[in-house]
Amino acid sequence: MLDLAQYQIAGSTARDIASSIEASIREGLLETGGQLPTVRGLAQSLGTSPATVNAAYRILRQRGLVVGEGRRGTRVAPRPAVRPTIGTARPVSAPGLPEGVRDLTIGLPDPELLLPIQPALQRIDIEARMRISGLESVDPDLLELAAESFRADGLPADSIAVMAGAFDGIERVLQAHLRPGDRVLIEDPAYTSTRDILLALGLVAVPVPVDELGFLPEPFEARLAQGVEAVVMVPRAQNPFGSALDPERSALLQTLIAEHPEVVIVEDDHAGVVSGAPFSTIVTPTARRWAVIRSTSKVLHPDLRVALMAGDATTIARVEGRQALGTRWVSHVLQAIVVELLSDPGFADSARRARDAYASRRELLIEALAAREVRAHGRSGLNVWVPVREEAPVVGALLDTGWLVMAGEHFRMQTPPGVRITISTLTEDEPDAIADVVAAVEHAGRPRRAY
Repeated sequence: MLDLAQYQIAGSTARDIASSIEASIREGLLETGGQLPTVRGLAQSLGTSPATVNAAYRILRQRGLVVGEGRRGTRVAPRPAVRPTIGTARPVSAPGLPEGVRDLTIGLPDPELLLPIQPALQRIDIEARMRISGLESVDPDLLELAAESFRADGLPADSIAVMAGAFDGIERVLQAHLRPGDRVLIEDPAYTSTRDILLALGLVAVPVPVDELGFLPEPFEARLAQGVEAVVMVPRAQNPFGSALDPERSALLQTLIAEHPEVVIVEDDHAGVVSGAPFSTIVTPTARRWAVIRSTSKVLHPDLRVALMAGDATTIARVEGRQALGTRWVSHVLQAIVVELLSDPGFADSARRARDAYASRRELLIEALAAREVRAHGRSGLNVWVPVREEAPVVGALLDTGWLVMAGEHFRMQTPPGVRITISTLTEDEPDAIADVVAAVEHAGRPRRAY
């Protein structure tokens, strides 16, 4: 049982109790994963009713601060949404990064492989765009391009929305259909922002392991049978593992999820045409609620916070309804820039160059590691996942020799240790040097573990 004075838990109403616990989490008095008192025990200590404490815990769950584990009680959420996440996306010359260290944690595209934006800006009549009547509507030219893209991949395109980035879309779809406490099946390892969204919405993450082709079918089927309300996945360029569905795996997963047509399907196709793999989906013709989201950040520019979402009519209507209550619309100037870039005669060649460059950089690193008997994964996307015995020694050794990479603990739930290396700006002479360091740590006087 916690010392209530030490952890500053106090109050006589549900709101006051919840506020005191939130303050303790924010100030670090209650640590991640720490167990809270039982409802009855805390009620007795505070001199209030169990119903009041239960209501306080419900408030905290809805805010993503704690998670309920049934008979095991209530714990502080793994990454409680009370403080801003410290981002890793910073320029190589950023303060705090040792001189000469290459930052391979930034999961952003290579600026040299993006179309220049200035010519597109010069072709746009900005003032005319800002005088558009009915600003809440989607740019008709962008809508046409989006519909063409989705239909080319076999997806219905009768209902399309424009979001302020992929995660804006994911959050709005989940808000439209789910309630706190609902279970959401996600990949393991998964991108940190996906887990943060679930925590912030009070949803329960249900991890399913992945391989090079995405969700492993047997655990995917088992988790569906146990009951989930939604599935959030990345069909290609999965971050951090690099998975990409192929037609066979896609068909198998479609067969499994077709038995659960009420489950909401959300696919984050954030890397699109530069991912290095054809598009496949688990959305089935019988799916009642679904959305496929395509961001422009990896394809055009990270600062173009525009994502295109296709989905069923109800989902798109609910998402746009919630959007109308807040941001109302995505800037038509941004939409116009995206239209100009996607319509640029050089766009197709630019996207192919980027796709091929990222594929080559992934292969160079994976092959360099394989030559040293270190296995790695990266079938698509901008990252390579390297399973390791322990993360800290590998991350530390790489930093000592000039490379900053991400420890896998940021992404994994039940997956064994690993490190994520972003390859988007990797140069031809770096993979061998990186592989030498990783192999030296992994082979240091110990037999290799079978992966």
